[in-house]
Amino acid sequence: MQQQGDDASGKRSRRTQLASVSDVAERAAVSPATVDRVLNRRPGVRPATVNRVLKAAVELGYIPESEIEAARPGKPIRVTFLLPAGSNRFLSMLGRSIVAAGETMARSDVRAKVEFVESFNPDLLARQLREQGRNADGIAFMAIEHPAVREAVNDLAERGVPAVTLISDIANSRRAAYLGLENRSAGRTAASLLSRFIGRRPATVAMIAGSRSYRAHEEREMGFLHFLEEMAPEVQVVGLREGLDEEARNYRHTRTLIGQYPDLDGIYNIGGAPEGVAKALKEASRDREIVFVGHGLTLNTRGLLLDGTMDAVITQNPSRTIAACGAIFANIRGGADPLQGVEPLQTEIILRENLP
Repeated sequence: MQQQGDDASGKRSRRTQLASVSDVAERAAVSPATVDRVLNRRPGVRPATVNRVLKAAVELGYIPESEIEAARPGKPIRVTFLLPAGSNRFLSMLGRSIVAAGETMARSDVRAKVEFVESFNPDLLARQLREQGRNADGIAFMAIEHPAVREAVNDLAERGVPAVTLISDIANSRRAAYLGLENRSAGRTAASLLSRFIGRRPATVAMIAGSRSYRAHEEREMGFLHFLEEMAPEVQVVGLREGLDEEARNYRHTRTLIGQYPDLDGIYNIGGAPEGVAKALKEASRDREIVFVGHGLTLNTRGLLLDGTMDAVITQNPSRTIAACGAIFANIRGGADPLQGVEPLQTEIILRENLP
C-alpha cells in the first residue's frame, strides 16, 4: 500500500515494492500518518518516535542507512515574539503564556523566546525588529502603523526572515501573515453590547483607546462608530481619549469624562489598563450605572466582571493564538501557504455569567 509520502523522493519508488509505509508503521508501533510525517520531515513528532520510525524504515529496507540523517527533521524554527512593554496585562499574560507553552510550540518545531519593547515607539520597534531578526528564523510582533516599522518588516523579508503580526496588523508591508481578531468586527461587537445594555434610548458614550498608532485600535474605533451610526443613531459618542494603556491616564480620562458629561451612560475601553477606568467609576459611585465594555480577559478583568464594574470583555484565546502562530511558521518553513490549516481566531464575549 503506497501512501502520500512515498513520492517525496524518487529513490523510494523501487523500495516500496519490498516494504510499505504500513509495514514501517507496524514495525515502529506508530500510525502510517506518523511515518509519513517523519519521512517527509514535517514537525510535530517527538525525537524518540522519529528515531524509532527511521530505525524501522532502515531495517525493512524502506530507506538505506545513508539517508537517515537527511530524513531527520531540521533544526527548530527560532521565533522571537516582540511584545509591547508596559502595564497592558493581557499582553504581559500573553508573554508568560508563550514562555509556558514551550511544549506546544515544539510540536510545530518552533523554539520561542519573548522580548518586550517600549510601547508606542515606532523607531525603537523598527530597530528591535532588525536586531532580533539577525538571530531568529522568524519574528512575531504587535505592529505599529508607521513607515519605519513597515520598512523594517520589508527589510526582514528581503533577508528571508518572515514576520507575523499579532493582534494589530500593518498595511502595505511584506509581513507573512496577520494573526488576530477582525478588529472592525470587534468594535462593532462592543457597540452592539453597549447599546443593548443601555437600551434603545438616547444615550451618551465615550471611548478610551491605547493609541491610534495601533491599527487594531483605529479599526475598533471605526467599527464602533459605524455600528452606532447604522444601528443605534440615538446614541451620541462624545469623543475619544488616548490612554497609552496606562492605568493613571485612563483614570484621569475617566474622571474628566464623568465631570464633563454627568449623564454619561457607557465607556468602551479599546485598549488596555481597564483598572484605571474602573477606579474612577468606583470613586464616583458610577460603577453600577455606566456600562463598561473592554478587551482582554485577565485576572484583573475577571475581577471587574465579578464585582459588576465591567459588563463585558471581548477577548481572544491566548493558547489558540500561540498554537496558531507555531503552525504559521511551520507552514512557512515547509513552503506552504502561511495560513494553511490555521483556523481564524474567534472573537469571544465574556460576561460574568459565562466566565471560563
